[in-house]
Amino acid sequence: MSPGGAEAKEAPKYTKKDFESDQDVRWCPGCGDYAILSAIQKSMPDLGIPREDIVFISGIGCSSRFPYYMNTYGFHTIHGRAPAIATGLRVARPDLKIFVVTGDGDGLSIGGNHLLHVLRRNVNVTILLFNNRIYGLTKGQYSPTSELGKITKSTPAGSADRPVNPLAFALGCGGTFVARTVDRNIQHMEEMLRRAAHHKGTGFLEILQNCNVYNDLAWNVMYDKESKLRYELRLEHGKPLLFGPPDDRRAVIMRGVVPTVVGAKDVPESALWIHDEQNVNAAKLLADLFAPDFPVPIGVLAAVEGPVYEEIMLQQEQKAISERGPGDIAKLLTSGDTWQIS
Repeated sequence: MSPGGAEAKEAPKYTKKDFESDQDVRWCPGCGDYAILSAIQKSMPDLGIPREDIVFISGIGCSSRFPYYMNTYGFHTIHGRAPAIATGLRVARPDLKIFVVTGDGDGLSIGGNHLLHVLRRNVNVTILLFNNRIYGLTKGQYSPTSELGKITKSTPAGSADRPVNPLAFALGCGGTFVARTVDRNIQHMEEMLRRAAHHKGTGFLEILQNCNVYNDLAWNVMYDKESKLRYELRLEHGKPLLFGPPDDRRAVIMRGVVPTVVGAKDVPESALWIHDEQNVNAAKLLADLFAPDFPVPIGVLAAVEGPVYEEIMLQQEQKAISERGPGDIAKLLTSGDTWQIS
């Protein structure tokens, strides 16, 4: 099996340029999407999958222009419904490697229901959610991830909505691979893209992405050099949750069932919280950590195995064929209670 569960097939030796389409990239100058596009194009050759077996599916929004810019197959579908289209294609063609590209508005507002079900079913697709905490394509309205009190064109007095936490949402829906990266951390983003793409089941990757026109520096806690040094918590399997500058290392530990930040030198090594990607309950606690009271986790929160939707469907289909023989659609349509109108 090749990455993502596609059937093994000899792939040519690709370069990043092989995945660049001939379409003009129509994002605002300075948009974080450019860095994401470049990182994905660079990561594609590492998958070892023939280009014609890769599909990018998107909904509506700035992020959803993505299929035009990848020299692969793709669908630019309808608002929020990319997971449903991807599920149908995966069931029909389980040999393909399928990516879903969505945004915080497309995926978590109108598409929240569809995102929920693709995660709980564990369909073998890779979901890339670009989170800039704003609606960019429609010119700056608040989105499901915008902070409480956010003043925008659609909330002039401030948003009354509490924001959705994409990581907590994905884990709560039963996501088997849940991770986060940042558009300005290219090396880390490429690593997370590869991890998500190689996962068997639904790989969910939140990418903190800047909209420099309508919500500039919404993630400045991860952009500003001093702030990043102070708050970035790099998750590594089997290693303690340590963060902060060398002269003021901090640790996240558990006091009972409550995460707590302490000075790393103030607790014994035995008290440190060791990150375990297979501990989904711990991942749910990590998902809720954020500045200024806690560090900002980036990396893989959870990576576990689970039943894969289309494999179950295929098993059911093969069982039915072995017991009843191949189906006949024409015969089925004329069977049972039918009548003729003269």
